[in-house]
This record gives sequence, structure tokens and C-alpha cells, in this order.
Amino acid sequence: MLPDLSRDEVSRYARHLIIPDVGLEGQKRLKAARVLLVGAGGLGSPAALYLAAAGVGHLGLVDFDVVDVTNLQRQVLHGTKDVGRPKIDSARDRIADLNPHVELKTYETTLTSQNALDIIREYDLVLDGTDNFPTRYLVNDACVMLGKPNVYGSVFRFEGQASVFSAKDGPCYRCLFPEPPPPGMVPNCAEGGVLGVLPGLIGMIQATEAVKLIVGIGEPLVGRLLLVDALGAQFRTVKVRKNPACPACGTREITKLIDYEAFCGLRTGDGGLETGARESKQNDAIAEITPVELAARLKKGDVDLIDVREPHEWDIARIPGARLIPLGQFPAAIPSLNRDRDIVVQCRSGVRSATAVRQLQAAGFTRVKNLAGGILRWSDEVDPTTVKY
Repeated sequence: MLPDLSRDEVSRYARHLIIPDVGLEGQKRLKAARVLLVGAGGLGSPAALYLAAAGVGHLGLVDFDVVDVTNLQRQVLHGTKDVGRPKIDSARDRIADLNPHVELKTYETTLTSQNALDIIREYDLVLDGTDNFPTRYLVNDACVMLGKPNVYGSVFRFEGQASVFSAKDGPCYRCLFPEPPPPGMVPNCAEGGVLGVLPGLIGMIQATEAVKLIVGIGEPLVGRLLLVDALGAQFRTVKVRKNPACPACGTREITKLIDYEAFCGLRTGDGGLETGARESKQNDAIAEITPVELAARLKKGDVDLIDVREPHEWDIARIPGARLIPLGQFPAAIPSLNRDRDIVVQCRSGVRSATAVRQLQAAGFTRVKNLAGGILRWSDEVDPTTVKY
């Protein structure tokens, strides 16, 4: 039986109630619904706000990160006063202020193979607001195993995607992406950037799809992938077919959650949401040098420092003595490097530079190291006047 609406709720949701396709019963369905949001970042922020405003009665939120000033350009769930606070705390305050009729259950943890099924089982559908491949595959497989729709979204620079996976008779994320890309091949938002309004757009599309699924109206993005080009102001959809050979939703070979860090080519880890821990895992296989050690070597002048960031990043901040060779141009520049000198490669946080180090190793260079933590850690440990971005 669907729950009744109070007088205050009837007033609050009046603009829903007068839509014939929603009406009183649709609003009651929203009140009874249980939606889990994985991530309170760029996608999760607008989705959480609009689902709460729409009257989804029970929201779950999984996130273990704290609010950073760099989040505020796009993560509208949090404010300047929240910098340094756990995201779930600022989310709880904001949602309670927006709609006190919404029950919010928070999970200050990473979503892992050990806890995903227990957490997701409590909800009707999942909204995936993560920014990394291990967790996307984890969410997908858990949703398929439990029969829960997975409302997917992703963003990068000026482009976004959205779809509904693992719905009845529809494809899952693995049908579209059977294998993850090689580590470091696809930059995350921290490395590649994202237009601040784009996650808002994609997150609201995800919220729209969730509402449609709950109320049972419209044509959800099941079997379709929505592609958004913000620069060209273009929206288009492509069909995504269910793959009968898919190990998750086709042959059902996947009967338990696996090690998704290993599946995605990373060292075995906790399958978390954020980028810092994953970056260090990717870099474990190569030699590293700390910023303090690099500063001493640069002072002696016995090391070559190569910066593989983009020119617009170089304009923001740079380490004195570095030579700029953007990663895309790096393979062609390798012959110009001196094999007889020690080489240190750096970028913003250590991910792209790790890729360049591996390219040098493949070319036979042996005296090469990655700057651990990149220019961000350099700012923390050596020169605080270096701007962090």
C-alpha cells in the first residue's frame, strides 16, 4: 500500500499533482521509493537535490570523501562553509533544509565487493555518480545480481553520457563496455577537467530518469545511451543492445562480486570512489621520487625534469627548471631526451607522468622516476606559493 501525503506534502508537490501523468498516485510512489546515490560529487549533487525536491521519500548516499575547495565549481550540494567536512554531513544538512519529508541514510564508506550487495539490496534503484571504472563495474554487477535498475552518468570536459542499465530486458554497463580501458588511458575529471555546469546537466538527467522509473511514465533510457555535447549544444542517442554473451546479464557467469581494481588493471585495492588512492596504486610499479628529494636534486642540477601537462596547465603553475612536453607529444620527443642523465617526469598528480615513465621504460630508459603526487604535492611539501588547481 502506498503512503498517504500530508497536507504540507500536498502543498509542496502541487505542481506534480496537477500533472496527469504523475498525479496523487505518482507522488505517493515517489514518497514510497528508495533510491541509492553512489557518490555526492558532481553528478550526485544535482541528482540528490532534485530527487529530494521531487519527494523521493528515502534516499541513501554512499560517500567517504571530504569537501575540497576545488569541488565547489560543480558540486552544488556543498558550500564554502563545508570545506573540510565529510560530504555526507553537508549533504545531510542541505537535503534536510530542502525537504524535511525526505529520509536520508548515509554510508560514510567506500562501496566495495564486500558491502555493495548488502547496501544496494535495500533500495529500488541505484544512481551511479562515480568517476572511476572499478566502481562502475562494481555497481553494474551488483545491480544485475539484485535486479535493480542502474541509472548511469559520466562527464568529461564538455561531454556527458547517461543511460539506464540492468532494467528488465535491457542491457547492462558491461554490454556497452565489456572491458575497461587500460589504466591511465581515460583521464578523470581531476586530470582532464570538466565544465562546471555539465555534471549538473547530466545529474539532472539521471534524476529525471529515476523519477520516470519510479512513477512509471515516459520512455526511460533503457537500451539507449544519451550523448551530450555541451559545446555544440547537441543531444543524441545511440542504441545499446543487450549482449547475450554478457557475463553479467547474458550468460549470468558472474555470480559474485570480484576484485574490480584488478579487473580494471590496477593493483588490488578497496574499490573506492575517489582518485587519490587509485593513483598511488597505478604508480606502485614504477620508481618514484618525492618532491623534497627532487628539490635537492634540482638544486644540484644533476637531473632533468620533464612536465607532461598541457600548456594551459603550465600557465597556471610550474616547477622551475622543468621542460614542458605534453603527454600527447611525448612519444615523438623521446629521442631528444638524454639517456645518460637521471630523468624525473611530473604532471598534476602523478597519473599522466606515470604513463610517460612507462613509455620511457619501454624505450629502454633506465634512469627515470615519477614525481610522487605531482605538482600538487610539490606545493604541499616544497613550495606553497605554487598554485594548486
